[in-house]
Amino acid sequence: MKIIIMGAGLLGVTTAYFLGRQGHEVIVLERQKGPALETSFANGGMITPSQAYPWNRPGIFRKLLAWMGDEDAPFLLRANAVLPLLGWGISFIRNSGMQRYLLNMQKNAKLAAYSLNILKQLRQQHDMHYDETDKGTLKIYKNDKSLQEGLQLSERFSDAGIQFKPLNGQEVLTLEPALNDVSDDIMGGIYYPDDEAGDAYEFCRLLARQAEINGVQFKYQIDVIGLECSAGGISGVESTAGRYVADAYVLAMGSYSALLAKQVNIYLPIQPVKGYSLTLELNGWQTGPTIPVIDESMHAAVVPLGCRLRVAGMAEFSGYNTDISQSRIDNMFRFVSTLYPEFAAFLDRSSALQWVGLRPYTCDGVPLLGRTPLNNLYLNTGHGHLGWTMASGSGKLVADLISQRETALDISPYQLDRF
Repeated sequence: MKIIIMGAGLLGVTTAYFLGRQGHEVIVLERQKGPALETSFANGGMITPSQAYPWNRPGIFRKLLAWMGDEDAPFLLRANAVLPLLGWGISFIRNSGMQRYLLNMQKNAKLAAYSLNILKQLRQQHDMHYDETDKGTLKIYKNDKSLQEGLQLSERFSDAGIQFKPLNGQEVLTLEPALNDVSDDIMGGIYYPDDEAGDAYEFCRLLARQAEINGVQFKYQIDVIGLECSAGGISGVESTAGRYVADAYVLAMGSYSALLAKQVNIYLPIQPVKGYSLTLELNGWQTGPTIPVIDESMHAAVVPLGCRLRVAGMAEFSGYNTDISQSRIDNMFRFVSTLYPEFAAFLDRSSALQWVGLRPYTCDGVPLLGRTPLNNLYLNTGHGHLGWTMASGSGKLVADLISQRETALDISPYQLDRF
């Protein structure tokens, strides 16, 4: 079968790889000059089944209202984004009720755990290295109330086989000595031993190379500008390089998937949520962190990636705007300097890579995989903050579905017709 994949980020590349392995003729169309140069490029770097809960947890509506206009807020709703978000936002809030929230959390946890296993298989099979670490994730808390809430959430993941260990303040420091300078601010933590981390861009680049060995064609610097629809399916893709025709089509364009699907009267409940990151050189700092650390109060994380640190976080509703807010960047510099005061002597702001990406977020916080109302159009998008965590498993599931193979997970909870 001939298959066209639109998008060469994490989800497009993994889907292409597995379809190529299954013997299909695969063409990937990507507007950038290489794979993973947009949202997948400098994300948080964490592969965290432990953090598979949606962002719209109970009480989020009040917090969003309270945080409006606050540049230091972990979630920021900009005034010019309110109107475009109305319909989606109502569903987002409706899914923040406890029953729906917990159901969606379980869906994500199951997919995330499956995906981590697939990623491990890929790494072993191809001897891939992407500044990966399998030391787990440490989440730190500054007060007992938030720690207890975190433990309660973690207990909900036990059915998905996600392990966790509560830590007191001293145990946190034993696990990560780099936090010693801020020991007075840490009440305790939760350690998730099965989590991993790594450079998503490097992974995509290496996996795309493996896909090419399997015959997948990557066509870069080509914009997909439209879909042609006839007889209940897609009949062709219009691009800046002409028209492409295939038997099946996969939409894996992140937040932009919704804009393209709208052309063929398919509504995808996806909104872009801007996230920020800094990539910093260690510059000889020998006693830096060895494990990813999440500060729940800041909704931000510091992740070691070889000789670099990735500082990532924030969530900003500002439409498709990809401008970098200097105040948000300054906030992230303050965050890493506060968390690791010793790093201040080694930190070179001038060489820092400042980056933003648009996370494709569904109104229920669960990705969109599989079939659409058009018989040959498939989805692999809407993963929000969990794209890196869920990419390998999502690519395998969608490829198996297209190839009419039995999928390892029931894909129906992730399909569009759930709405």
